[in-house]
Amino acid sequence: MNYKNFFKSKVQNFKNEGYYRKFLPVKRSRSTFPYTQVEIVDNKKNTFHKKENIKIWCTNDYLNMSHNEEVIETMISTIKEVGTGSGGTRNISGTSNYHVRLEKKLAQFHGRDSALIFNSAYLANQSSLWTICKKINGIQVFSDELNHASLIQGIKNSGASCKVFKHNNLEDLEQLLQSVELTQPKLIVFESLYSMDGTITNVAEYVRLAKKYNALTYLDEVHAVGLYGEKGSGIANKYGVSDQIDIINGTLAKAFGQIGGYVAGDKDVIEFVRSFTPGFIFTTSLMPSVASACAKSIEIVEDSNELRSEIIKKAAYLKSRLDNLDIHYIKGDSHIIPIVVHTAEKAQIFSQKLLDDHNIYTQPIFYPTVPKNTARLRITITPKHSFSDIDQLVESLSKVMDVKRMALAKKDKIDFSSIPHNQFI
Repeated sequence: MNYKNFFKSKVQNFKNEGYYRKFLPVKRSRSTFPYTQVEIVDNKKNTFHKKENIKIWCTNDYLNMSHNEEVIETMISTIKEVGTGSGGTRNISGTSNYHVRLEKKLAQFHGRDSALIFNSAYLANQSSLWTICKKINGIQVFSDELNHASLIQGIKNSGASCKVFKHNNLEDLEQLLQSVELTQPKLIVFESLYSMDGTITNVAEYVRLAKKYNALTYLDEVHAVGLYGEKGSGIANKYGVSDQIDIINGTLAKAFGQIGGYVAGDKDVIEFVRSFTPGFIFTTSLMPSVASACAKSIEIVEDSNELRSEIIKKAAYLKSRLDNLDIHYIKGDSHIIPIVVHTAEKAQIFSQKLLDDHNIYTQPIFYPTVPKNTARLRITITPKHSFSDIDQLVESLSKVMDVKRMALAKKDKIDFSSIPHNQFI
């Protein structure tokens, strides 16, 4: 076998299908954001040039906490005190007071007994679900069809039986639950806010079904923590059921502006994950400076109700402007606004035109991140975006997308309730 040709041909086929991703180098300057600098690469000439004053509309740093002065100073002071690296795994000198304090802070944030931090939320999901599903013999998993790749991968890696229910469809989920013996172990895996659709889940109803059918619940709150619920502690909190979810997964890399992920829950559950999860045990821990910055960020976010309100108001304003121009987006109550353009080719063309002609950067989203023929431009707003910024964005979108033509395309718009499960993993 010619291994080099194998890999090369796979990538080339991916390119031919129009699904190859291009990464744009971005300099997110604290002093100018949302204006930023990007580097445009000319692959043919093997050169690049810088393009200034680009307005970025696709950051997950939802509250701009990566730019917060107090958070930055906390990280710097920790580095000066203990250095940059953690020194090892959590078991081998890689646990510091900063890690312990962060886990206590996260448990308190969600009103739970314990929390456990990982190097990313992806790792936390994949490793925790693998461990739980592997260790509980005969467990039946129920997974929302639009669940994140990390959730899907964790379930698949475990080899557990998995039934997929329609997105946010409680009737479909209940029918599937009824098909399994009440005594059989069960786990419902879902998200509180689906980042590619911007849809919010009624978490309380999932808790009700879980109790009725004797199932565990695993909730991904990655895109909700910091933005919803009391003090930003998530959608489960908003529905008053944070204490009734068995495992809550969250991230430190979005609304908190740092890096890392975690799970939180009752002491016995978290101790189980801590003791048996390879993705936690056998990897070098987060740097102490990151852990201390995360704790400081959470502390600030808890008291940032004005920032949360500001984002929701600006998102509502953007949606109203899009409605006025009949630009199709997936309706939802969240701060995430996905503008549907269907094909990967269109998404890439629109994104490039926005960059070239209007100094706007929003990354095209297409397969395998979302199912085929559901490509989109995913817009996110931060406190540093102004209402005039939104006006400019909408005007630019209307020019680039040719609104009249897009309005005709709405006749063929996709029924997102029937999108198939992400089988590309």
